[in-house]
Amino acid sequence: MDYSVTVLMTELVTHDVRRYIVERPAGFELEPGQAVMLALNAAGWEKVRRSFTPTSLPADRVLEFTIKAYPDHPGLTRALHGLGPGTELRMSRPFGTLTYRGPGTFIAGGAGITPFLAMIRSLAGDGAAGDHGLIYAARTPDDLICPQELRHYLGERCRLVCTREGGTGCEPGRVDRDYLARALDTQDQHFYVCGPPAFVRDVTAALDDLGASADLMLFES
Repeated sequence: MDYSVTVLMTELVTHDVRRYIVERPAGFELEPGQAVMLALNAAGWEKVRRSFTPTSLPADRVLEFTIKAYPDHPGLTRALHGLGPGTELRMSRPFGTLTYRGPGTFIAGGAGITPFLAMIRSLAGDGAAGDHGLIYAARTPDDLICPQELRHYLGERCRLVCTREGGTGCEPGRVDRDYLARALDTQDQHFYVCGPPAFVRDVTAALDDLGASADLMLFES
């Protein structure tokens, strides 16, 4: 791991998602959508590491991570949610190819929204978010991460889908081939896909069946 950084603050975003503000190392640069490996700088955790995508902007003086905990699965995310300011983390250099390539539609499942938060925030800062669409699926309205912010940036092009329980501003259903056929007005655009492996597999297969070019699909699970 390349850096040692300290957690400056944490706060809940949803019932199981926490926001972390972390020191930014001098000279650290990344593109929105890239990930880093994180590990606790503590005895017994040296070899436990996972990839997370910063949700901060490239010019921010700190790093932000938006991390979902899985309480039924002992591991790093659960350990992080039990820690607070002053925690030391080990962090790698940024990596990954899920970076912005041009106007299109972001399709996210669950915590797969995190790479797109940085991209959409960056686009909004440049006044260009309105050229993009978002289809974001979660189990219930309470599981959506930053829905008000996303609606603010994208307006009617922000489509929120709840697979188990609908609610205000969140349409019930699933992001499958039929849904994508109704929701997309063209296949001639970039598609950015992120979420659980099964979600990414099913969405990319549906896009392919609908005629989207493989060269325009960027995905990571």
